[in-house]
Amino acid sequence: MINNIIQQQIEYYRARASEYDEWFYRQGRYDRGEEFNARWFNEVDIVKSALLNKGKVNEILELASGTGIWTQELLTIGNKITAIDASQEVIEINRHKLNTRNVEYRQIDLFTWEPDAEYDLVFFSFWLSHVPPESIDIFLEKVYKSTRVGGQVFIIDSQFEPTSTAKNHTLKADGNIYITRKLNDGQEYQIVKVFYQPEQLQDKLIQAGFQPNVKVTDNYFIYATATKR
Repeated sequence: MINNIIQQQIEYYRARASEYDEWFYRQGRYDRGEEFNARWFNEVDIVKSALLNKGKVNEILELASGTGIWTQELLTIGNKITAIDASQEVIEINRHKLNTRNVEYRQIDLFTWEPDAEYDLVFFSFWLSHVPPESIDIFLEKVYKSTRVGGQVFIIDSQFEPTSTAKNHTLKADGNIYITRKLNDGQEYQIVKVFYQPEQLQDKLIQAGFQPNVKVTDNYFIYATATKR
């Protein structure tokens, strides 16, 4: 079952590539009105400030780099970025959007990815929640191997908040990690979505060997900085 859902998840993000940014920028099905949109963007600014306050680093690894929403922020603090994603479709959007030689793109399925270098900063946004619980320890072990001693990991993900998703999606607090997502044309896919509590994420990062600091915004985001000693 899980292999089928992982494949659906990959296909979903490939098919969603051209409409992905609508979610982040609160457009179309994701527009919840002025009040909720303002709340969203205010909380985005909190997380963005925490990332940019890391200061300048040389090499960054971005996992599940997507359409470049966060890649463009990483360019302001990193000299070189290696951006990995399973979807060539989102890679091409990212590449076209940023149009820079400072990003090296690699199309790799993160469920089969093996680290081959160490970086000053390893970054991933809205990805950890799509890793099945039985795979999380192996994934974080690979993240640890990719981080230089003294380097950091920065993670951004979703809190459980029904207004964060599309108006025709329904989030249920029933503990089910397999949920249905729709595209603008109505096509449906099953994906993995795990909403971490701060204590859970902190424990997982400590178990992986990091020294973490996990925070949440008021409604939408959980984010963490973790240092490799």
